[in-house]
Amino acid sequence: MTTIPRHPLGSTGLEVTALCVGTSPLASMKRLYGYDVSDERAIATVEAVFDSPIRFIDTSNGYGDDGSSERRIGAAIAARGGLPADVVLATKTDPDPETGSFDGARIRASFEESLTRLGVDRVPLLYLHDPERISFADGVAPGGPVEAMVALKEAGAVDFIGVAGGPVDLLEQYLDTGAFDVVLSHNRYTLLDRSAQHLFEGARERGIGVVNAAPYGGGMLAKGPDTQAKYGYGERDGRIADAARAMQAACERYGVPLPAAALQFSLRAPFVDSTVVGVSSPERVAETVRFATLQIPEALWPELESLVPPADLWLN
Repeated sequence: MTTIPRHPLGSTGLEVTALCVGTSPLASMKRLYGYDVSDERAIATVEAVFDSPIRFIDTSNGYGDDGSSERRIGAAIAARGGLPADVVLATKTDPDPETGSFDGARIRASFEESLTRLGVDRVPLLYLHDPERISFADGVAPGGPVEAMVALKEAGAVDFIGVAGGPVDLLEQYLDTGAFDVVLSHNRYTLLDRSAQHLFEGARERGIGVVNAAPYGGGMLAKGPDTQAKYGYGERDGRIADAARAMQAACERYGVPLPAAALQFSLRAPFVDSTVVGVSSPERVAETVRFATLQIPEALWPELESLVPPADLWLN
């Protein structure tokens, strides 16, 4: 079987594969991804992950209606007779879908809902998810989500806690609290956007685990800019797509698929412990492993670097 390197996740003591499977596509969120995913296909995809060299799975309480991503993962775990012992499963706490509340009580309720759906007694890693949905002051207030996350860790309910979101400056504020063991950011360290590089480098220096999500920028670097015009799930300056086209042409000259270069850009970063790639079918699991292990000529990398859009176009 093809092997995927394993890395220490910061100073947590957890060892994770350099590839992590993201499961938001398994929630069948057509509004976001443009397609539906059936229960059967989602469960088969998770089972394919269990049979693959990837041993790190990422999900969230808020992926899909009524936590459909977690429920489907839970069904695959049950079908397998339990979570494989060498698989690290991480989930995230999310606001109440009805009220929008994201206080300490909601953190505890979100965590319990996740355990029930997944059919597990515990997860080793639990993230505070997209804290940009509340103010930082509310996030760190007494009785707020950070306090509740720390309490779960201190009680032994989870081994480690992380913060997962988008805006780099806000994530840095949360890391500065000293409460978090792991940071995850998405769409901000890719061939087209380097917003998160200083965040990730600083986290690595402090022994904080670094997880980079969405190396394809929400699809542009997987499907190509002529198929997926959006970057990071939104409309962007046309120069982003122009840069992606130039990168695609460079890859073609070297006989390298653009998504393979996009994925390995993250995998080769010395400050990234694991890279999250969303999958929605068993075939995509196999394809992701192939892209991760494909030989890429060293001469391609400086050419791609010369095509990076200017910093004022990055998400930040």
